[in-house]
Amino acid sequence: MEILLKKDVEGLGTAGDITKVKAGFARNFLIPRGLAMPATKGLRKQSDQLKQSAERRRLRELATARDLADRINATTLNFTAKAGESGRLYGSITTAAIADALAEALDMDIDRRRIRLDHSLRELGEHEITIHLAQEIDATFKVVVEAEGELERDMLSEEELDAAVEEQTESVETEEVAVVADEANA
Repeated sequence: MEILLKKDVEGLGTAGDITKVKAGFARNFLIPRGLAMPATKGLRKQSDQLKQSAERRRLRELATARDLADRINATTLNFTAKAGESGRLYGSITTAAIADALAEALDMDIDRRRIRLDHSLRELGEHEITIHLAQEIDATFKVVVEAEGELERDMLSEEELDAAVEEQTESVETEEVAVVADEANA
């Protein structure tokens, strides 16, 4: 079945293209979602107009994406989180948290799925993050993760640990003596 694409469809074509696809794909997916319509003789003549309007729209979107990329490149986000002595976070900074902070900083909606992050941030320090805005347009911004309060140290020092073990040993020995005395009195 030949269809005329009304919008860009990844892997299929751009708006205004006449493409041959399986009938079920066209009837069940493309046409109901408003992405395409059956290619008739009248629509074939309109395909050039659709291509031109789609190209104008694409150029506007690219210009907007470039402007947004410039704003994002100048952005630095600061996060605070609890961390251990080694600088490793107890939790993590996720793409959702980054997207929310970026949206607040730029006063616009940011889709977290556009943020290119291999894994959640789990270390203190400065991180370079990339966000995909449009075809061939990516922006890079900085995320600074700082420790919340002081870095938490190991719970007990070596000396405190030895003292705690000795105290526990004494209390266990005292309990054993009390149990033996109770058994003897019984």
